[in-house]
Amino acid sequence: MPFEPFYEGFRDLAIKETRNVTIFEDHPTLPADEYGLVEFYCNDENCDCRRVIFNVLSKNRNDYVAVIGYGWESADFYRQWTIRDDPGVVRELQGPVLNPLSPQSEIAPALLELMRTLVLKDPAYVARLKRHYQMFKEKVDPKHFRKSGAAKQVASLKEKTKKRRRSR
Repeated sequence: MPFEPFYEGFRDLAIKETRNVTIFEDHPTLPADEYGLVEFYCNDENCDCRRVIFNVLSKNRNDYVAVIGYGWESADFYRQWTIRDDPGVVRELQGPVLNPLSPQSEIAPALLELMRTLVLKDPAYVARLKRHYQMFKEKVDPKHFRKSGAAKQVASLKEKTKKRRRSR
């Protein structure tokens, strides 16, 4: 499963919708910083894993400090998708989990906890991730992936925004 950044295919939308988390000085486990959650999606045409990989970018370090995998479907979905009843594999696919094959900084476990307890508890944000996944998969595999109209909806919203700006 090769993963590709969402911004490669949807630059303007990624700039607008990439989630950033600001941590202030008094946080108990993380240094004060701004962390960008850069979304990566699977570009395998035959894959429908319904996952995102977050490369967490530290503004102060100007480097990635964690790689976190997250799948929003049920454990049953991942059990059927892998055709294995291995709870460890299912847990890794569903996440959130630190990607075991990626380098992680000393603050990666705290960032994982932040994702688990705060960021991924936001239903609007999880819906955005699902929409981004759908758009991405439609672009890399238009022949096989069901058309949802998500990309057209985004283009329509962009056009409406342009019209509003022109009328001001």
